[in-house]
Amino acid sequence: MSMEQETKAFFVLIVNSIAWVLLWMIINVLVGIYFKLGFFENMPTWKNMVYYLCFLTSLFLLIRHLLKKWNRI
Repeated sequence: MSMEQETKAFFVLIVNSIAWVLLWMIINVLVGIYFKLGFFENMPTWKNMVYYLCFLTSLFLLIRHLLKKWNRI
């Protein structure tokens, strides 16, 4: 692989990583704020708990995915 191809592949990896993180953030902001699942009044409901469980699970999966991609370099 030439130096130009390696540089291009590196920048594509950076852009893909940024895109995945932004997509994850947009989805979580939409669901958490727009559908009001990120907030609770006095006690959390089962919907809030499911939201936060999905939030943490998707964060773990996103980090694992990005680490696998970056460790291939």
